[in-house]
Amino acid sequence: MTDLVVTAVGPVRLVELNRPAQMNAMSDELHAGLASVWADLAADPEARVVVLTGRGRAFSAGGNLDTMTRVQRDSAFREQQVDEARRIINGMVRCPLPVIAAVNGPAVGLGCSLALLSDLVLIADDAYVADPHVQVGLVAGDGGAYVLPLLVGLPRAKELLFLGERVSAQDAVRLGIANRAVPKDKLLDEAMDLAGRLAAQPAQALRETKRAVNRHLEQALDTVMEPALLAERDTMHGPDHIAAVERIIASRGRR
Repeated sequence: MTDLVVTAVGPVRLVELNRPAQMNAMSDELHAGLASVWADLAADPEARVVVLTGRGRAFSAGGNLDTMTRVQRDSAFREQQVDEARRIINGMVRCPLPVIAAVNGPAVGLGCSLALLSDLVLIADDAYVADPHVQVGLVAGDGGAYVLPLLVGLPRAKELLFLGERVSAQDAVRLGIANRAVPKDKLLDEAMDLAGRLAAQPAQALRETKRAVNRHLEQALDTVMEPALLAERDTMHGPDHIAAVERIIASRGRR
């Protein structure tokens, strides 16, 4: 897949979102690739750690307008998108390999969820995360609704989801969304160095520790994920989302 590139670097698998001209916004290929790549990585006998990042100046801008417009009118495609989102979430949480997100630029919408669902997060000091689902008439069903409360607590999670405001790298670290902020030109090197340190740990102990700790997150998936995804599916063809997408398309047409 050209939109999602996986490179073996010794025991580390570098997974790169590869749509830099579109700020790594989702394409059909990229969304489908993210839904399937975790099982492939888990089945790789030589893999020990995953580093997830974006090429270019963004980690991921999230959804794209063409997909949003198609989802509004095509019920089968809408169900496909929800099913792939379900597989992305379950795949990341249940992947036995530790996943390090190297957030090299804006991580928005699903891009934010990809960072939240990672095990460790290094963020460039000029990057930010944001989950603006509500602002475009959607439920934050693909991650934020069940991961953010575990990371930052309910009141703060509600504020971030209700308002969709940007969280700077420094605030992401302060809130517990990221482990540390790193100068952008050193981000990937630090992520790969951290991956090497993890790869040197006893593999079974590391994997089983991730599995044990992620039981907290799996409990949230068991109770919250499905209602949240179905609620997002229902808002995908609702009037507020349709109007929001039309406004964005119109504003871009005026530029």
